[in-house]
Amino acid sequence: MAAFQASSIFCLMGSPNQMRFQKRVIKATTNNTPKFQVSPPTSPPPKLPTKSLIQNLENDYFHSSIKINTTGNMSDDPTVIPKLYAIMEAIADRVEMHKNIGAQRDNWNHLLLISINAITLTAATMAGLAAAASTISTAKAPFMALKLSSTFLYVSATAMLAVTNKIQPSQLAEEQQNAARLFKQLHAQIQTTLSLNNNSVSNNISNVDVNEAIDKVLALDRAYPLPLLGEMLDKFPKTVEPTVWWPRVQNHQNRVRGVEGDLVHGNNGWNEKLEEEMREVARVLKSKDVPEYLRLTEIALKVNGVLAISGPISTALAALGSNFVGSSSNLGVWGVIVGVICGALASVVNTLQHGGQVGMVVEMYRSNAGFFRLIQESIESNLREKQVERRENGGVFELKVALQLGRSLSELNLAVFPEKFASKLF
Repeated sequence: MAAFQASSIFCLMGSPNQMRFQKRVIKATTNNTPKFQVSPPTSPPPKLPTKSLIQNLENDYFHSSIKINTTGNMSDDPTVIPKLYAIMEAIADRVEMHKNIGAQRDNWNHLLLISINAITLTAATMAGLAAAASTISTAKAPFMALKLSSTFLYVSATAMLAVTNKIQPSQLAEEQQNAARLFKQLHAQIQTTLSLNNNSVSNNISNVDVNEAIDKVLALDRAYPLPLLGEMLDKFPKTVEPTVWWPRVQNHQNRVRGVEGDLVHGNNGWNEKLEEEMREVARVLKSKDVPEYLRLTEIALKVNGVLAISGPISTALAALGSNFVGSSSNLGVWGVIVGVICGALASVVNTLQHGGQVGMVVEMYRSNAGFFRLIQESIESNLREKQVERRENGGVFELKVALQLGRSLSELNLAVFPEKFASKLF
């Protein structure tokens, strides 16, 4: 998880003083002008809109009712800042939802693990007692009760294991924890943009920022869905791909702002040496780190698949064996053996899979691969922009990449090495 700690550093780069919002001054005007007049951009934002506004916002976005300013960074639209605050409010709500549901699904994993193990071990004990009771001629009623109870418990454990292995609660919990962290990161990025805009002489925020923020929110919603029925991610995919929680089409839209500053003339912090270093970093990420974590994901996925099949098969065999306990033929002997041994084996398999949280490991490796893919695409996106004044500032971008990879600038400058960046993080 250190990769995530490294990648979330930028949520904390803005100081608390920068994030503080000033109060907006509303001035009463004459009857010939609007009733209220908003002070210059250096004054703070208006009162936050209600949560319901974000639903209309997303709807308007898809119907292209928001006019995107593609000619530059300046915008005279007075609703831009309120829209960003509405998006921030929706993001904060999503953070709480994912945080709460992640805790709930983590509880599912622990409770289901303990419950299923208790059921299988109880059923195995009852199968053994039923075999002992079958040898006593006066214990026919206890024998039948123990035998039927053991069979019923094994059938119940089989059904519970099948459902648990299908949804993988430990993996679900990891998904929600990642979503909460990434939404917090996005919330902090918008705060930084608004704070730097307040400290700027001109208004640098436009509808482009609004649409980019909405794109990122919707991309996160797709990557980490909340519902289980119909929306849950496939826990056993045929092909392994990195987790993608960002808009795949990234366009600088002739503007770069936030910590990068306004459009500038000149090299904007870029030179041939820095471009070559960034190309080499992207090459190492693409050829070594991303494939390595996809390989680890495939291994963990195969182990999880074997365990997911072994558990229900063991309990099903144990249920079948317990059903033959007490038979006069050799089936009675084998029924006791299968009923007891398969029940114990099922509890061991269940503990390895869900106690070891193999599903969480699968999601962790997928997310690590996505983390390195994101850095790679960010570098390539900047390098594809031929006009350097439209790129992110070179010095700031180099610092961000270094911190995301857990390295200092001097170490990043030596990135033309064959080792993987992951070795510094994991």
